[in-house]
Amino acid sequence: MDAEVIIAGAGPNGLMLASELRLAGVRPIVLEKLPERSTVPRANGLVGQVVRMLDRRGLFERLSGTTGAPQPTPGFVFGAMPLRLDLLEDNPVYLLQVPQVRIEEVLQERALELGVEIRRGHELIGFTQDADGVTVSLSGPDGEYELRAAYLVGADGGKSVTRKLAGIDFPGVTNDKMVSRTGSAAVSPEYVEDGLLKIPGYGVVPPFMHQRTERGLFVWAAFKDRLPAISTGEWDTPPDEEMTFAELQASTDRVLGVHLPLVEPTGEGARQMRRLVGGNSRLASTFRSGRVLLVGDAAHVHSAIGGPGLNLGLQDAVNLGWKLAAEVQGTAPAGLLDTYEAERRPVGERVVMQTQAQSALIAPGNEVTAMRQLFGEFLNDPRNVQRIADLISGADIQYYEGQHPLVGRWAPDLMVGSVRLAELMRTARPLLIDLTPDSSFANAVVPDGVEVVTAQGEAPLALLIRPDGYVAWAAERDGVAEQEGLRDALAQWFQPRPLTSATR
Repeated sequence: MDAEVIIAGAGPNGLMLASELRLAGVRPIVLEKLPERSTVPRANGLVGQVVRMLDRRGLFERLSGTTGAPQPTPGFVFGAMPLRLDLLEDNPVYLLQVPQVRIEEVLQERALELGVEIRRGHELIGFTQDADGVTVSLSGPDGEYELRAAYLVGADGGKSVTRKLAGIDFPGVTNDKMVSRTGSAAVSPEYVEDGLLKIPGYGVVPPFMHQRTERGLFVWAAFKDRLPAISTGEWDTPPDEEMTFAELQASTDRVLGVHLPLVEPTGEGARQMRRLVGGNSRLASTFRSGRVLLVGDAAHVHSAIGGPGLNLGLQDAVNLGWKLAAEVQGTAPAGLLDTYEAERRPVGERVVMQTQAQSALIAPGNEVTAMRQLFGEFLNDPRNVQRIADLISGADIQYYEGQHPLVGRWAPDLMVGSVRLAELMRTARPLLIDLTPDSSFANAVVPDGVEVVTAQGEAPLALLIRPDGYVAWAAERDGVAEQEGLRDALAQWFQPRPLTSATR
């Protein structure tokens, strides 16, 4: 084998998966048809559980430029309607405003530090698979050649060549009604007061919060560390030629119903001026075909409203990484790799659902305005805000159920002694936390490869956490049933090996 896993695509999802595989001891090769990393502005940050997940891999501080744990945001939007997240006792919505260009830069740095091989300018053109592996045909700077690996993963975007070559259907809908325009643009300082955009004849616009009018959508992106931007969404017919600053100005005025003078921004940084017509909501019919798997946009595409894309794709990668590594190394319990699709495809379905719902809420028309009025009343109730917040962040995910309510859910950000859980998960290994006075669970039969941490603490007394941060087992007390439950969970998720117990 030339590699244990070949990953097609060196975007955020492919790079994250490569790092997860290396942390688990597997050798991947990442292939990317582009000769260099793209500098085209795309996503503007990360939203949801993915922020905490990156903290658990030691990447949050690199990306944020701050120290310490991430903190939830006090406010967000759903369907261009404000969400009062400060009303919640348990706010699950985390934001990290970092451009995708920087995210890819940091993820590439991390992958290279771990010894990942990245081949740029190498394009997937075909593959065959058999019972033992996949033979991949490539086109590179020196011509065509082949590589052999145990598995191939497509992380090559919504137009995935991997998915098409695997013959995996991509059903869904295409909506060609909305025209989105985004451009580097600023407003005169006279329109800004106390961090808010105040538009005569329209009203106050907070930064980064979608504004829906009967004519369209408007967003003022007042970035502090890069060029500001204006985005609009309309239901019109765009011209055929390339988008111009004048077109962005005209669209802004139409949406707002008043004239807001835009000015060319000053300062350094990549300038953008792009127009997108329509969009797709699609979900792959399967995330796996034999030894070929899909992650990220190769498996699902949807509206960008609310920014769920990287939250979904990067967590695909973290869910798949440890399972695929165990399969490659021959230590996976039966059916472990099948749980990737079983767990992640329903999450993709919910993201497609909620982004379609948000798109319906921003559409034009008196009926939509009436629906927004009613929906706005619902959002005065903290219980409804909690449900929406859990939905858009991914905090409502429960992969499976168990005797304890935490089983199948994201492990809480607890302190283990004087150490944050996030710091204990940097190695991406399974983790057994035992807070019992006599370390009774740590003394159980624990497979090699599962880290065991003992300390003193309160309920839950013990947790078994998968490498992707989800709880495999939990206990509030020490008893025969709890000991048996731990043994069952270890057998279900981690193949028993020669027994060791490393404590801290």
